[in-house]
Amino acid sequence: MLLKEQVKQSLDFIKSRVGEIPAVAVILGSGLGKFAESLKNDAIVIPTTEIPHYPKSTVPGHSGRWVIGKINGVQTLVVQGRVHYYEGYSLQQVTFPIHLMASLGVKTLIVTTACGGINPQFKPGDLMLITDHINLGFGNPLIGKPENQLGPRFPDMSHPYDSELLRIAESVGHEMNLPFRKGVFCWLTGPSYETAAEVKMLQKLGADAVSMSTVPEVIVARQRHLRVLGISMITNLATSLTKTGLSHKDVIKTANAAGERLGLLLKRIITTVQPCKN
Repeated sequence: MLLKEQVKQSLDFIKSRVGEIPAVAVILGSGLGKFAESLKNDAIVIPTTEIPHYPKSTVPGHSGRWVIGKINGVQTLVVQGRVHYYEGYSLQQVTFPIHLMASLGVKTLIVTTACGGINPQFKPGDLMLITDHINLGFGNPLIGKPENQLGPRFPDMSHPYDSELLRIAESVGHEMNLPFRKGVFCWLTGPSYETAAEVKMLQKLGADAVSMSTVPEVIVARQRHLRVLGISMITNLATSLTKTGLSHKDVIKTANAAGERLGLLLKRIITTVQPCKN
């Protein structure tokens, strides 16, 4: 079945459950699951297992729900539980939710992710605005036949992260005395963490943070003409930058702490972004 046919079937289901179309979507990384509680009590909750063709998240901390409701008066779609390439899905499956939200009518996408810090000046708990990215997953979700594309086959990636959204987020951070770091994000497939030699390579390539998600989502978001803001939570220092080993449990613990601060920032950012032209 062609991608556009899968999206249409899923979209018909979503529209049967949703009233007002969300203007903003937020994909929650590890540690941000509680952010969905920011939505009003009358929010619509859709388990992704009920959405046709939607891939199931298998990672602890990613519950697999769409929550749609108001954040300070702004209709917002919150995605609890992204899926990753390392879970065994194709990149087309990983990015299926992006096609679905774009077809639904979302105009602005905020992607968040838990990351390892490559920049030695960063420390666990820092929040980083993504200014650009490096694709070292050596894959692209747009690979495929022309008839299976839902946007331009060769989208421009000169500015994948919207400069106006970056300005707004940076301003909000200063106003709330919760300043952001800024840097270049790198995607590796995982699920193993990086070796010391790989970390040295990433530093030479100009990466400030590394994670196992996000870049494929952003590629498709730009293909579908969504404005994108990317925010990384630095949950740990990468291998060789710390004397302790890495574990998913420790990453989640730090992400939960950073997620509380990021949640406060996201509420203000969403409210400020809404009046901007899309």
